[in-house]
Amino acid sequence: MPKIPSTSPVLENLTFVQDENPVRKELFGGSDFGGYPSLQQRNASYDIKESMNVHCGFVKGLKPGRQTGFDIDDADLSEMEQCRGVVVASAIFGNYDILQQPKNISDAAKTNVCFYMFVDEKTESYIKNSSALNDIKKVGLWRVVVIRNLPYADARRNGKVPKLLLHRIFPNARYSLWIDGKLELVVDPYQVLERFLWRNGGTFAISRHYRRFDVFEEAEANKAAGKYSNASIDSQVEFYKEEGLTPYSVAKLPITSDVPEGCVIIREHIPITNLFTCLWFNEVDRFTSRDQLSFSTVRDKIMEKVNWRLNMFKDCERRNFVVQAYHRDLLEHIAPPIATALHPPPILTKERPVKSSPVITTNRVERTPARKTPPRRGKERRSRRHRKITAGTRD
Repeated sequence: MPKIPSTSPVLENLTFVQDENPVRKELFGGSDFGGYPSLQQRNASYDIKESMNVHCGFVKGLKPGRQTGFDIDDADLSEMEQCRGVVVASAIFGNYDILQQPKNISDAAKTNVCFYMFVDEKTESYIKNSSALNDIKKVGLWRVVVIRNLPYADARRNGKVPKLLLHRIFPNARYSLWIDGKLELVVDPYQVLERFLWRNGGTFAISRHYRRFDVFEEAEANKAAGKYSNASIDSQVEFYKEEGLTPYSVAKLPITSDVPEGCVIIREHIPITNLFTCLWFNEVDRFTSRDQLSFSTVRDKIMEKVNWRLNMFKDCERRNFVVQAYHRDLLEHIAPPIATALHPPPILTKERPVKSSPVITTNRVERTPARKTPPRRGKERRSRRHRKITAGTRD
């Protein structure tokens, strides 16, 4: 791990809006949790300065997780504040996924890396009934944190809070690795950080979508799959189009894609990356929860102002360190494998095969009748037919 933090371009001091009584100022978007930033405030947040104050969730209360929505027990908050190095985090809300244990984790990571799994009360109840949740709230490597007073009715939207705002609930962590609840980490987190950040001096890395590179194509795919209401998706994309969003092309190189896979985020917690995920979260709060649609807009607006780049690596590289499982609802609808009866092989002996013997009865001896072979007449018929045809073809 690097001894000193990376330099944050331009932005050095980032603080966050607090508002005990947030009021909706415009007709669409926003929430009490996010604070309803106006379009004017949204545009001002992309004017990168040395010191900035922006909306970034948790607007109510004096401390994230304490009477702010997305509430966390004080004991858990205290433990989270002690995480000063690397945090690996995930979340399961609505009992939507099955908890996956990390594998191939080094002793150094087991000792020094914080592993946190955020769940709601429904998921906690399932874990208690199916896993060994011990007295220190751990299942394997995961420290399980129960979230109360969730800010959204949509479980997937609630999942965007820890995904994008880890710097707010882990204020002293230097690096974070976010993995979606459906994923299983199978490589040591130090190796992941070294590969995607430390080796090249990067501060933010995310895999690009394995198939799509264009926001307009991603929007159509989301509509076709019923991921969100078509009208909401169309409204969001049209808004970005009016701001200047264009289809992806090679003209955008060295940017390789406008659409991330999004299930893994690797980052250093410095002001510029914190700003990026704050503003990305604000788009998710204002528009649809499909964060792939808003990613490139936030990225490009920041990159226009400061010399900052992020690493969009190939999705096949992501699959080298996380394994994807099925969501619980899919698993419940998958038919179990059909049982196959395995018959034992015949017993082999060293005795010679016994020749068939007559069947003996009290009155007479019967032999098994031999199978008669029918006479072969086909050759003669073919021969005669051949002769007739041959004869008929003479001139």
